[in-house]
Amino acid sequence: MIRSYFKETVPGSDTLTPSCHASTVLPLDDGSVLVAWFGGTHEKADDVNIYIALRSPSGSWSPPRRVSADDGVANWNPVLCEKQNGGILLFYKYGREIPDWITMVCESSDGGKRWTAPRELVPGDVSGGRGPVKNKCLRLPDGTLLAPASTEQHGRWLPFIDVSKDDGETWAACEKMERAKYRGAFVGLIQPTLWRSQDGQIHALMRSNKGALYRSDSSDNGAHWSKPRRTHIPNNNSGIDAAADDEGRVWLLYNPVAENWGDRWPLSLAVSTDNGKHFTEILRPEPGKGEFSYPAVVIKNKKLYATYTNQRKKISFFVLEPEN
Repeated sequence: MIRSYFKETVPGSDTLTPSCHASTVLPLDDGSVLVAWFGGTHEKADDVNIYIALRSPSGSWSPPRRVSADDGVANWNPVLCEKQNGGILLFYKYGREIPDWITMVCESSDGGKRWTAPRELVPGDVSGGRGPVKNKCLRLPDGTLLAPASTEQHGRWLPFIDVSKDDGETWAACEKMERAKYRGAFVGLIQPTLWRSQDGQIHALMRSNKGALYRSDSSDNGAHWSKPRRTHIPNNNSGIDAAADDEGRVWLLYNPVAENWGDRWPLSLAVSTDNGKHFTEILRPEPGKGEFSYPAVVIKNKKLYATYTNQRKKISFFVLEPEN
């Protein structure tokens, strides 16, 4: 099922800071690729900033550069998004404690070489974070952006979808999804990943604290969502990402571990031919033990581009071309 595959470390991610995590990837039309992540002494530390590197079409990487404000407050979870006019948005979370997150955004108009000063995505918002929380936005055929969002306030993990009708300038939050229960207890759900199936429905898989991924579906372009339901797909309460290709296949990069706060290995790339109901593993990019986590996946021109945390010491990047 694999026509071609190569993997490498994002240069500088392994030397710039003692620790790095939570990458995002964006292939561009000219063949270049942008990758961003957060790095510092350790997650949540005051010196944690957002860094970005650009891979040229020839395969050379620019040195990583900081794009967040270096003001002594931790930054988290960057997410890249291409605008319809070719501009690029970079969202990220700002704040020492997760319940107090606000979302920042900066913009590039030259393919990621230069960036505007960060600004609040939704000025004055105190909900715990707006816009995408970890995974990429989904663009609908009419141009609408759906941002997979979630908050973690007052001990409640709640997913929702943020919607932009003006290419990321303003956002309207949908109602949070109905809370699911498992064995009598509420399920904590965060960090959705979205895809659109060939029948036009929108689907979400979500990280949970109950040992499995949960799923919700929308038949009205994300305005309303079904009550999240438990799937058979294991989850270790760590990040995932998925993407659908033009053939209708759904690709999922995740840790297939059915234990709350379980091991973040192995990392598995799996594919579904029935719209995410069942997945078959096709690749484990890392053979050993350790932390291989928080993947990002994007499909462009029939190739799958992915990044992930490698031992909290570097960001790994791979490109896979599936057989048709």
